[in-house]
Amino acid sequence: MIDNNDIYRLSFEGKEVVLLGTAHVSQESAELVERVIGEEKPDTVCIELCESRYQAITRKSQWQDTNLIKVIREKKAFLLLSNLMLAHFQKKIGQKLGIKPGEEIIRAIKAAEAAGAQIHLADRDIRITLSRTWRLMGFWTKIKLLVQFVISAGQLDDISEEDVEKMKQKDVLEMLLLEMGESLPEIKRILIDERDQYLAYQIRNAPGTKIVAAVGAGHVPGIQRYWNSPVDIGVLDQMPPKGKVLSYLKWGIPSLIIALIILGFYLAGTAAGTHMIKWWVLANAVLAGLGAAIALGHPLTILSAVLSAPLTSLNPMIAAGWVSGLVEALIAKPKVRDFENLSEDLSSLKGFWKNKITRILLVVVFTNLGSTFGTFVAIPLMIKAFA
Repeated sequence: MIDNNDIYRLSFEGKEVVLLGTAHVSQESAELVERVIGEEKPDTVCIELCESRYQAITRKSQWQDTNLIKVIREKKAFLLLSNLMLAHFQKKIGQKLGIKPGEEIIRAIKAAEAAGAQIHLADRDIRITLSRTWRLMGFWTKIKLLVQFVISAGQLDDISEEDVEKMKQKDVLEMLLLEMGESLPEIKRILIDERDQYLAYQIRNAPGTKIVAAVGAGHVPGIQRYWNSPVDIGVLDQMPPKGKVLSYLKWGIPSLIIALIILGFYLAGTAAGTHMIKWWVLANAVLAGLGAAIALGHPLTILSAVLSAPLTSLNPMIAAGWVSGLVEALIAKPKVRDFENLSEDLSSLKGFWKNKITRILLVVVFTNLGSTFGTFVAIPLMIKAFA
């Protein structure tokens, strides 16, 4: 009989479930998962992955052949960059621990195959989780998240040996999640509480009568809490509607800009109207181009950002970052097989600018940010033209 503080035995409608609380950057967790599956010989092994992340691990060649241009056209650049930033955090911590991030998941998959057990993907689709997180967060919560993200990135190199040892402990992981919930409750509800419910539902409804489930230690208390509670899986799988305020701004700001220009010509004369157009073009073009330059885009990429921003800012259906990102992708002509180099490049923030893949994603994001700032800089300058 296995005796370990990270093992929890549950039951549901005649099923025996062995729940393992793991740390994603712990050698001990990787060994525990492998050992328990080998000794328990379950019918099914549940892992904390969704289909897209599972495919990324098990079918790397298919992912590497994906055309990055398609990623940009499908508006997934920010999602991909977010995943890579999270991978950067895990990799830095993993280097401190001397283990590959997610090793316990890889070991679980191999051990399940060796035991002849079925693999059951228990986590919610990462795209739904991130979309729900972003859309349900308030404006100031988004700002706080970005600030915390930047601060944390700068502190990764200062992780002490004591911090490393603490990160292996389940109670510290739970404490970190609790702290995040206190400062950013909206994030905790979606990233932790909702996924606790989702994981509990998927694990207890997995096929077979004997199940081993490997999940992050921070999810264990929540899974136990929701284990015997009804879960509306349909609601948790829904993509939340876009906020009405965002929709109004999406069409309202371009309408306001056009109205200001028309009023400028009508009320203040040709000189004022021309002056307003000049400020609109300059603010958008300069700041969008600056964003592409910060991302170290090709000169033609920067030029495309400068030329497209004043026009795309008036069209809610297209963004300047998509234009500059496509130009950068066409010039660099990368395939996602270049991810083979990401393992080394993601070890530092500088690597994000060095690697072709991440540089293209940065071009998209920074150009869009520059264009957005340009819009808000231009409006007061245009209004001054009435004086």
